[in-house]
Amino acid sequence: MAKEYDISRPSGVCAACGREMMPGEEFSATIRPAEQNDEQEVFTRRDFCPACWSAGAEARAADALGVWRSRVPQPREKKKLFVDNEVLVSFFQRLEGTDEPPRQQFRFVLALVLMRKKLLVYDRSDRGGDGHDVWTVHIKGQDGAWHVVDPKMDEDKIAEVSRQLGAILEGEL
Repeated sequence: MAKEYDISRPSGVCAACGREMMPGEEFSATIRPAEQNDEQEVFTRRDFCPACWSAGAEARAADALGVWRSRVPQPREKKKLFVDNEVLVSFFQRLEGTDEPPRQQFRFVLALVLMRKKLLVYDRSDRGGDGHDVWTVHIKGQDGAWHVVDPKMDEDKIAEVSRQLGAILEGEL
């Protein structure tokens, strides 16, 4: 069975002299074994500017598992969202009153996103008949109350639902 290894992205800093490398600048990189950790191999990546690499290339490459040349990537542009704020609020409103746990979970995470974007405002929390907390919120600049069931998700479930929501927001579905 093939293993997957997580190799870090370029650091943008020379491992030898500490100089920050500029986007588009060429550099050399090495990957070396680091140590055993929980029965999983761990690797260390080090990036070197051209001057430092030239000054000690053979010594740096001697015990490396891999050596390659690349360029410092350009800064990433902020991803454009597939949906705008109005669509997110409308989606939140349409999910009001759902009893299905997956939809409640999705709506709860969506409410958290809208609160972070300052589009949804938390007013209070009450205990529902089923024992769940029910948040009362309002949409900024609008009259009327909306209710959000707190489904008491664990960290793994929140991460899963957040990934699903992120895929929708970035148009990756």
